[in-house]
Amino acid sequence: MTEKLTSDQEMPLVAHLSELRDRLLRCVVAVLLIFIGLFYFAQDIYALVAAPLRAYLPEGATMIATGVASPFLTPFKLTLVISLFLAMPVVLQQIWGFIAPGLYQHEKRIAVPLLISSILLFYAGMAFAYFVVFPIMFGFFASVTPDGVAMMTDIGQYLDFVLTLFFAFGVAFEIPIATFLLIWAGIVSVETLVKSRPYVIVGCFVVGMFLTPPDVFSQALLAIPMWLLFEAGLIFGRLVSKRPTEDSEPSDQPPAAQS
Repeated sequence: MTEKLTSDQEMPLVAHLSELRDRLLRCVVAVLLIFIGLFYFAQDIYALVAAPLRAYLPEGATMIATGVASPFLTPFKLTLVISLFLAMPVVLQQIWGFIAPGLYQHEKRIAVPLLISSILLFYAGMAFAYFVVFPIMFGFFASVTPDGVAMMTDIGQYLDFVLTLFFAFGVAFEIPIATFLLIWAGIVSVETLVKSRPYVIVGCFVVGMFLTPPDVFSQALLAIPMWLLFEAGLIFGRLVSKRPTEDSEPSDQPPAAQS
């Protein structure tokens, strides 16, 4: 009898772990399928990512590979990372499918737009870095190269550098989501964030100082969008703070609790 009760109590956990395993496998399969489709174009993808730097290399200069396997491993690594970025909607959909049954109805109504907007904002941050920041940054680096020094960048180091910036700008563009969640969760109020606006603006310029070349124009290119995104988060935060809470409604229960 005791063994039967123990088995019954463990079944929900086993079922959750099995579902988690299946969803993780779907994520891995999605990434691998995209990777297989893109691997043939790995060299072209790297050339596209390296275009902002190559445009400012001196005439006759090229990028170099200091590692023996770098000509193969570097495009391979980039293609794998791109595959992960492109598969992010599938990954988030699997995460949503796993956690959705335990959410309240009002949480579900907010979570779906947040997931979609977070994906779009992350992609927007990467696009902003590639089309706006990279040309200015690499143009600045090329302009300050000392006389007698050939600007020949290693392909592996360049990839690590741009991937870091892609991730940094993608995360920076998630500021509206973070601001909205802080207000929605009741951690801070809109009034508190409004009073903290001067510190936020200074923080945006500090982040821009570390992620862009040391000139005011480049720092402003990152700091001003971050500030505007913060203001956008405040606007949506005001909207959700004015809506009446539905936690007390008896119908607003997660499926697990209703059963």
